[in-house]
Amino acid sequence: MKKVFCIFLAIALVSVSIFGYVNPGYVSPITNVVKATAESVVKIDVERTTTYNSDPFFEDFFRRFFGDDLSPRFDGNRKETSLGSGFIFDEDGHVLTNYHVVKGAETIKITMLDGTGYDGQYIGGDQDTDIAILKILNEEGKEIPFLELGDSDNLEIGEPSIAIGNPLGFQHTVTAGVISATNRKISIPNDDGSYSYYSDLIQTDAAINPGNSGGPLLNIHGEVIGINTAIINPTEGVNLGFAIPINKVQNLLDDLIKFGKIKKAYLGVKIIDITDETKEALSLESTDGSVVVEVEPDSPAEKAGLKPQDIILEIDGKKVEGNDHLISIIRSKRVGQEIFLLVDRNGEKIDLKVILEQKAEEEISTEEPVKTEEIQGNKSELFGFSVTELTAELRDKYSIPASINGLLISDVESTSAASRLGLKTGSVLVSINRRAINSVTEWEDTIKDFEKGDFVALYVYVQGQGNMMLSYPLQ
Repeated sequence: MKKVFCIFLAIALVSVSIFGYVNPGYVSPITNVVKATAESVVKIDVERTTTYNSDPFFEDFFRRFFGDDLSPRFDGNRKETSLGSGFIFDEDGHVLTNYHVVKGAETIKITMLDGTGYDGQYIGGDQDTDIAILKILNEEGKEIPFLELGDSDNLEIGEPSIAIGNPLGFQHTVTAGVISATNRKISIPNDDGSYSYYSDLIQTDAAINPGNSGGPLLNIHGEVIGINTAIINPTEGVNLGFAIPINKVQNLLDDLIKFGKIKKAYLGVKIIDITDETKEALSLESTDGSVVVEVEPDSPAEKAGLKPQDIILEIDGKKVEGNDHLISIIRSKRVGQEIFLLVDRNGEKIDLKVILEQKAEEEISTEEPVKTEEIQGNKSELFGFSVTELTAELRDKYSIPASINGLLISDVESTSAASRLGLKTGSVLVSINRRAINSVTEWEDTIKDFEKGDFVALYVYVQGQGNMMLSYPLQ
């Protein structure tokens, strides 16, 4: 019996040694990343003044049920505090964060992992890209650790991602997940009720919450690949966080440090998205790309040879997925930088080299629209409008630029698809499906081949709006 007990005990001890301790000596690579990077992630506390306007209804409500002493005062200015995250990215103590974290800040406090606090100086920011740079006022000259910036252009879906930040004030919270998607587009509500659109974002399922904004999204090597910036409303979905790719902002950091703002590069074109109707009308392979409807005189685009009705398919070998994506790509470039475009011109693929220039301040046009009068012309019920030859008299009357050639739109049927899309009397029809229309004869020869249900893409000049492309099925 004693022998049997000893055998049983020996088996039990062997079982414990085999199953009781798994992966001896193993250290999670995430643990190593956190140890190497956490000291460079900071908590940002901001104080700003917010103006509140009185609402008589709510004032009366609070006064009636809570009395004058407990009734809040809605008028005047009020101090407001908020918090966010950021990370140190150079040895000089510069901190990268979101613009919306520090917008309107009057005082900025920066707290390190060990609890050491510093005053923060606002260096510069840009609302369009939602980035801002602060500087730690390190009067004692302590050595400050900083993070290495990685490469966000070659991320693989499913690779590990690590977020460090201060969600809801819980300092230096670490969450981990994977890269869920890239090139995401989301809308963010503005204070005035309008929306801003952010494109080319990284999506991750590493938990991101209010307070994480401005913190780093790291790869498994401890390099910054993104700036955590937005989440989907938790009532609508969970684990849907978004980060600005670090490659989008690396080119902009020097400008922010030196000038406090970004010297914005511009291409000099007016563009529109490719709709399903435009795709069908022009026999395109997909709705990717952007249609150029106007090229600004003496702009980088004009100097490079870009023309109206060209379709920009790629920039520097990267597929353009639409207008917002194209704008996002250009915003990430530097003034003076050389870029390469792949363009579809009437079905032919051509390469163009563009040197980006600084965007000048926009001027507000004070031109008033011309009152239109009914003009007789060649009418098409199928297209929903009439056309007539563009004479010098009509060009002068409707202030049509000398560079615009085509037929004048003399009448638009109010119930037509063309009218609903914005076509009006006094516009100029330049082309149909990228085929130039310079005479009534060419108009008649072109439209005779169309039938009800066919898709058309009209390139037109509309007074007060400039060049446009209108696509719709014929009714």
